[in-house]
Amino acid sequence: MNDLDTRVNIPCIGESFPHIEVRTTLGAMTLPDHFAGKWFILFSHPGDFTPVCTTEFASFALNHERFRRLNCELIGLSVDQVHSHIKWVEWIEERLGVSIEYPIIADANGDVSRTIGAIHPPNSGSTIRAAYIVDPGAVLQSVMYYPRGVGRSIEELLRILQALHVVRRHKVATPANWPSNELIGEEVLLSPPGTMEEARRRKGMQGCLDWWFCTKRL
Repeated sequence: MNDLDTRVNIPCIGESFPHIEVRTTLGAMTLPDHFAGKWFILFSHPGDFTPVCTTEFASFALNHERFRRLNCELIGLSVDQVHSHIKWVEWIEERLGVSIEYPIIADANGDVSRTIGAIHPPNSGSTIRAAYIVDPGAVLQSVMYYPRGVGRSIEELLRILQALHVVRRHKVATPANWPSNELIGEEVLLSPPGTMEEARRRKGMQGCLDWWFCTKRL
């Protein structure tokens, strides 16, 4: 086995999301074109009819409208066949009372998953638990991988998406655990100054602990 057999194609933040033709439970789509002008989160799962993945897909569905309020759509992915996805969606609705309206990619040969680095190692044959946040310009803004036995936090994905909106709109940064940071609460952080003069102006300013650490209330 050579290096090409073991190398995972890890997509990088700031890169354009690859152009991919996909087959989904809602029909054929082209990504990222299908979500032009919107944010979208593509999330992969190890397999249909598994307990952790079932709870995740139900949670995504129950919070779908919250994502939409942030101009974000959802799309799932695994290497299962499309008929497996369809039956699983039916089971979730019949047994759990949760309707899944977002599409799920059927990537039976694994080509899509390998393109976005969702199979680790690349010859394992099943998708890992991953989430990719893509902006309206089709640029990748966040990539998260999770252990097989650990369900992801939908609230954290929503928090990241909300933070990305704030960072872009106000040209600021968000602290740890925003909007509930232990030191500055829901305030945000100003970018460090770019000149000596700006650094001097910030000394003693309200909200500045030092010239490089300044907070702002939105």
